Amino acid sequence: MASSNKPSSTASYGEASIRVLKGLEPVKQRPGMYTRTDNPLHIIQEVIDNAADEALAGHGKRIAVTQHTDGSVSVDDDGRGIPFGLHPEEKVPVLEIVYTRLHAGGKFDKGAGGAYSFSGGLHGVGVSVTNALAKRLQVTVFREGQVAQLVFSGGDVIEPLTKRRATAEDRKQGTSVRVWPDAKYFESAELPRNELVHLLRSKAVLMPGVTVTLTHEKSGETQTWLYKGGLRDYLMQTLVADPVIPLFEGEHYAEEGETENFAEGEGAAWCVAFTEEGNAVRESYVNLIPTVAGGTHEAGLKDGLFGAVKGFIDMHSLLPKGVKLMPEDVFSRANFVLSAKVLDPQFQGQTKERLNSRDALRLVSTYVKPALELWLNQHVDQGRKLAELVIRQAQARQKAGQKVEKKKGSGVAVLPGKLTDCESRDVSLNELFLVEGDSAGGSAKMGRDKETQAILPLRGKVLNSWEVERDRLFANNEIHDIAVAVGVDPHGPGDEPDMSGLRYGKVCILSDADVDGSHIQVLLLTLFFRHFPKLIEKGHVYVAKPPLFRVDAPARGKKPAAKIYALDEGELTATLDKLRKEGAREGSWTISRFKGLGEMNAEQLWDTTLNPDTRRLLQVAYGALDFGATEGSFNKLMGKGEAASRRELMEIHGDAVEVDV
Repeated sequence: MASSNKPSSTASYGEASIRVLKGLEPVKQRPGMYTRTDNPLHIIQEVIDNAADEALAGHGKRIAVTQHTDGSVSVDDDGRGIPFGLHPEEKVPVLEIVYTRLHAGGKFDKGAGGAYSFSGGLHGVGVSVTNALAKRLQVTVFREGQVAQLVFSGGDVIEPLTKRRATAEDRKQGTSVRVWPDAKYFESAELPRNELVHLLRSKAVLMPGVTVTLTHEKSGETQTWLYKGGLRDYLMQTLVADPVIPLFEGEHYAEEGETENFAEGEGAAWCVAFTEEGNAVRESYVNLIPTVAGGTHEAGLKDGLFGAVKGFIDMHSLLPKGVKLMPEDVFSRANFVLSAKVLDPQFQGQTKERLNSRDALRLVSTYVKPALELWLNQHVDQGRKLAELVIRQAQARQKAGQKVEKKKGSGVAVLPGKLTDCESRDVSLNELFLVEGDSAGGSAKMGRDKETQAILPLRGKVLNSWEVERDRLFANNEIHDIAVAVGVDPHGPGDEPDMSGLRYGKVCILSDADVDGSHIQVLLLTLFFRHFPKLIEKGHVYVAKPPLFRVDAPARGKKPAAKIYALDEGELTATLDKLRKEGAREGSWTISRFKGLGEMNAEQLWDTTLNPDTRRLLQVAYGALDFGATEGSFNKLMGKGEAASRRELMEIHGDAVEVDV
């Protein structure tokens, strides 16, 4: 029987199949085209942005946001208030048009005499979307001695416009909008608190002199932000790592008659800091709208920074032979807050997370480059520090340009030259100490047991290898040397690496007892957990615990004078209590604090840290946590995109930490 190619369905496709969506129906049918649907924050942000546009235009000094117990959010401002008279062409109250018509608003007219010169609202879509996706939206306007109110549900008017004369209790002008988001359009009905706080705080930072508040009706708590000095304080509060040079900041806006073809008032304010390590802090805004995906204004900042720094390096002949600078070498370690003002910005998509305006690149670059050039030439020493950082970035990039293989000679891995090996070939007895710094390495070499203990000194802090691909690991000399010395290749948790080349039964991390030492310890543990997990699983990785204090105790009773070592503050307190009980006079002892392992002589290092009989050596294991839970903890600590998680961790547990300053 011959098969038929005809579809079995009787559905027809004709003129009647074409459906025309009217009013706000397109938003309800395809909300993801107009807003973020993971939670309602963006539709609330649209209302906040309107209030911010009023302040940006110079007509408001206050934005108040309230989270109500019934799940609604209200936004109040003291701007001019949305007009509520009849539109001259549409013959409908303007207030109704603003909230029910797509592509209707006051932000299109950018010419002289327009209501808004600079604004984040552009498309006349924002609050219409908010209205469409709300179970209820109530807007109250205070304007020209009157109070007008209009109520909607699902974008439709349910309570027509009412007007009354303003009383003494009413404010003179402004708009109050209360929104009940409709949960059916969102994956979660909850507003992410941290994101809301960040949004409101950034509005205050970018509008010095404007007071922004967030009130939680349930708790009665109100947070207030009012910044006088803007970007600098904000960036300093947000930075985790210390900057290499003092912050470079500035602002420039086009004036009438400038030759650069920018509109009057267009320009940018910026604050930049360069750090050697840590996750870069990068925030950019256009007309107060956060552009989390960057865009052409960030590209302009990158271009301006690169041009100025390259010019400085060339002028002072600082570039080593064979090194070629790229913009990313400058930009990769730049932390910044950038606030651009663009007359008619073009965004990618309605959520406005990325700026596409081509002129914004030239705008920001034109103003940033000469400002940084002047700053560098006024601060030559700081400029040289920045140049060194940038050149190091370029050298690291060039080294990592190709896949780096382990160095071999005659088919056998060549042991690193700085490794001081042990004489024994019995893996079960042999120990490798990864020592922080050359000076400590020197003491360790002299104090060790040459038969079974090997020393590998590490220069500086090891690379954070959490997100480094395995075939790029050996671009880092320290990691290359560790892998070759240990004799095992990098591998994953599901791999079965060749352990026959293992050269030491114990691989011991030996770092200072201070905060820096703890950081190096974490970086090395990250390396082993991520790229050598079988070493941990089979019990080969250890952490040595050198003491932080030495107490020179006097003779007391039958006990002679002695040197007592204390691991930390807790042990020091216990040691002193014990001395008092033994009859030592208060203050008759001397306390020395080791700033680092390098301050210990060979004998002290042997007694406290290397001697198997007297040292403290902790074996690294997963303990109560399984591999997955441990991986999650490491990711929170070491992942590049986990700054918010780390900040939350510090906020929760910060009080429990004693800072060693």
